[in-house]
Order: sequence, then structure tokens, then C-alpha cells
Amino acid sequence: MELRHLRYFVAVAEELHFRRAAERLHVAQPAVSEQIRKLEQELGVRLFDRTQRSVMLTTAGVALLEEARHVLRHAEVAQQAARNARDRATMRLRVGYLPDSLPASVPRALRHLATAAPTVEVSLETGPALRLIEELRERRLDAVITSLPAPAGGLRATALGPQRTVAVLPATHPHAVEPTIALHRLAPERLVVLPREVNPAFHNAVVAMCRNAGLSPTFVEVSEQRVEHALLAVAAGAGIALLPDSVTERYVTPGTRFVPIEDVEPAFQTAALTHPDTDNLATLAFLRALSRVTSGAAVIDIARSERAA
Repeated sequence: MELRHLRYFVAVAEELHFRRAAERLHVAQPAVSEQIRKLEQELGVRLFDRTQRSVMLTTAGVALLEEARHVLRHAEVAQQAARNARDRATMRLRVGYLPDSLPASVPRALRHLATAAPTVEVSLETGPALRLIEELRERRLDAVITSLPAPAGGLRATALGPQRTVAVLPATHPHAVEPTIALHRLAPERLVVLPREVNPAFHNAVVAMCRNAGLSPTFVEVSEQRVEHALLAVAAGAGIALLPDSVTERYVTPGTRFVPIEDVEPAFQTAALTHPDTDNLATLAFLRALSRVTSGAAVIDIARSERAA
């Protein structure tokens, strides 16, 4: 038994007229008659008493009518539930970002998105770069804000600009009041860092910066993948820290000072990774908002960035 059989049956039962039922269903009358015949044959009962002048429900037809209406109502509810779930998924935006790197353009873009598309539900998740990229590939995330180079082949990368390096010093450090400082002048014996997997591109940049400055500090890795732990370690005297400069926009910890590192190239490029074939309206709106706040974000050559990695 198919839903179509029940729709045809209910139309005839309510109209008690095959031609009017056919007009209501927008089909030819023979098609209605054929479907009713097949339904009666399948059920093994007669559903209508037909004469040249009238169509009447049989006892079996009366019994089937209420149940058929019930089934069709449930089918409509099921269809609507599926459509609603699709629409909710289309208007949901799941963004992943690195604990130590979230450029100010992203919060600004999300504010633009909230104004332009207030029905979009935004959820944010933080985690290490490789895990977030994997979740994006498996479509558990819609966008990932990450550092390049990164293993992002097959994904679309929208440039968000470079990030430089900032030193986190104890407030009592002799250089804590300076506007900028060269890394070789700090000559840290101990360097507080987040675990490498949090942001491999930045960790590699820090190692290269120290090597180029002729420094060989002991790396003190904090146990948690959180910027707050690195800042607290600095305040407690564990050493100084080097972090992406975007942390200065989001963190303030008593007992520490942020001092930009001078005379070095940007540590890395930041990008928003998305699926190139996405049809998620919320994701597309987010990319438009990013382009607006970054004055025309460009698509990065992922293959080249992977070779650099």
C-alpha cells in the first residue's frame, strides 16, 4: 500500500465522486479509478459501492477512511519535520578556531552576520588545528579559523591577514614598559609555550625565530591547551611567552604585559577554511561578512601553503 493509494482513496471518499476527486488531485479520472481498483485488490475488500448515479462508502471503506486520514496526517508531519531539520541545518553555523589565535575580524564578521541574518544559529568550538580541520572535512564544522601553513588540501582558504608575535612578560620585567622589543634583547632562558598541536604553524615560527636570533631557550610547555594557563605561568615566574598578537585583543592577566616583537616577519597567515562546494547559506553569509570586514578577503593557494609546511 502506497501513500498515493490512500490520497486517492480519501479524495474519492470525501467527494463521493470520481471526476471531482480527479480534479482535486489534478489527475485524469481513469488514473483515480485504477488506483482505487489496485487498493481494493490489495486489501481484498470493496471500498465503494458504485452505481451510475452515486458512489457510497462500504463498511470497509468507512473503517479505512479515518485510518487513512491518520496515516496521511502523520506523513505530512514527518515531511515537515524533515524540511524543518534541513532549514535549521542550513541556518546553523559551526565555527572552530585555535585557542591562541582568533583575529579581531572574526568577531566583527559574526556581529555583521547577526545583523544581516539574525536567524543564523552560531556555535563556536576551540581546539588544536589538526582536529578542527579533520572535523571540517567530516562536515561536523562549517568553517575553521586557523594558521597557515596547514594540511588543508581540497578545502577553500580565505585569507584573513597576517599575525605577528607578541612577548608576554612579567609586569616586573625590565622590558615590560617598552613599546616594542627585539627578541635577541630578551634572550629568554625559559620560553613558555602552548602544546605544539594547538597551533603547529606558530610553534614552528617561534622555533625559527629563536634560531635566527641565536637563542636556545628551554621550552616550558603548559599542560592545558589554553592561553590563560600560559599567561598565568608567566605571571608565576615560569618564564616569558611568545604568542600570536591577536591574544592582546582577548586576554588581560594581572601581573603580565604584552610587548610586540620587532624586526621580524609576520609569524603566520590566518585563514578561514571552508568546503569549496558548500551550499550552507549561513557559511556563505559568514564568508561575505569576513570579506566585508577585511576589505576583500582573498582565496589562498592551499597547495603552496602545504608545500611550505
